[in-house]
Amino acid sequence: MILILLGPPGCGKGTQAQRIQQAYGIVQLSTGDMLRAAVASGSEIGQRAKAIMARGDLVPDEVVIGIIADRIAEADCAKGFILDGFPRTVAQARALDAMLGQKGLTIGHIIEIVVDEQALFDRIEGRAAEAGEARADDNADVLRNRLKTYHDQTAPIIPYYRDKGMLEQIDGMADIDGVTAQIEAILGDSGR
Repeated sequence: MILILLGPPGCGKGTQAQRIQQAYGIVQLSTGDMLRAAVASGSEIGQRAKAIMARGDLVPDEVVIGIIADRIAEADCAKGFILDGFPRTVAQARALDAMLGQKGLTIGHIIEIVVDEQALFDRIEGRAAEAGEARADDNADVLRNRLKTYHDQTAPIIPYYRDKGMLEQIDGMADIDGVTAQIEAILGDSGR
């Protein structure tokens, strides 16, 4: 099963992806995590990504697509995977469709987590308080920039998938367990 989780930054995609990974035994592929790992490695691409991410901007398509293509070829993705934070643009969605098509793979579910944006600011502050310190990209100013970037570049993939009849929406304002229950209702026994 291939699953894509969509929604603005801070809506809970990462949390839900972890829960789905545990329940269905499929791998969570977070481009954010993969990019942060590249930054931590100190590689040239990691340093390039670090400057871009610190501004809250999107990493260039060729970097992200290359990371995803390499990652889904690994053995632990054979049963399926969850894409968390990808695609972020219509161009990436088209590239993903083409890449998966070349590999004989299809997307099983595309779920949009719909939230009230003011709640995102509350969530990001709560996440920072729970962790004791915020990630460099976890503050209100960067979130404002990330939301603007989301609306300008990522939100157009919602109608792209809706027009293909693939988009399923859930209420992301429910509590964490409620959001999980909505996702499980969509996924059913697929992939278990």
